[in-house]
Amino acid sequence: MPHSSPSTGGVRLARGSSPWLLPTVATAAVSLVCARRSKKAAALAVPTTALAAGMLWFFRDPEREITQGRVISPADGVVQSIMPWADGRTRVAIFMSPLNVHVNRAPLAGTVTSVEHVPGGFVPAFNKESEHNERVVWHFDTELGDIEMIQIAGTVARRIIPYVPQGTKVEQGERIGLIRFGSRVDIYLPEGIEPAVEVGQTTTAGVTRIDRD
Repeated sequence: MPHSSPSTGGVRLARGSSPWLLPTVATAAVSLVCARRSKKAAALAVPTTALAAGMLWFFRDPEREITQGRVISPADGVVQSIMPWADGRTRVAIFMSPLNVHVNRAPLAGTVTSVEHVPGGFVPAFNKESEHNERVVWHFDTELGDIEMIQIAGTVARRIIPYVPQGTKVEQGERIGLIRFGSRVDIYLPEGIEPAVEVGQTTTAGVTRIDRD
């Protein structure tokens, strides 16, 4: 069952954003109130308000009209690499900058068979060494068989928040988790499934089709 998200003025915000968002917005609000009485508070109000606005933008979670297709992008971002794997699968790595929406979506309909947190480092997600970063490894039982997806933390993104547990049945394009700040998402296409995207191409979660007919 889909989960609700906090919203402000009709703007949907990502689940899991409250620990970062609420203190930032509260600080900005207090500084704006105090700005009328103090020049120092007025000077502080500018950066705190800008930070709060940035947080609201970062944690946005727009509604999407989900594309029909076998495999759709789990993340907003840019295709960083497309690599054949030894077992015949193809890994499509999508780099997410802090400007992207960071709510990730199910690439196919199916059942979540495992959600595994793997501790690791926090080097930049575009760096090769990010292969050893903090991550959450997902497996989905789908009509194409087992599909693996990995959420990878980056330098700033030090928290990955799964929305659904093992055993959950998900629809294609359903929200399944959040990565706070810059990061990467890898999707492994099964053997025989060719990617329809290219390196450098922009992707939109739930909208961009990843596989080719």
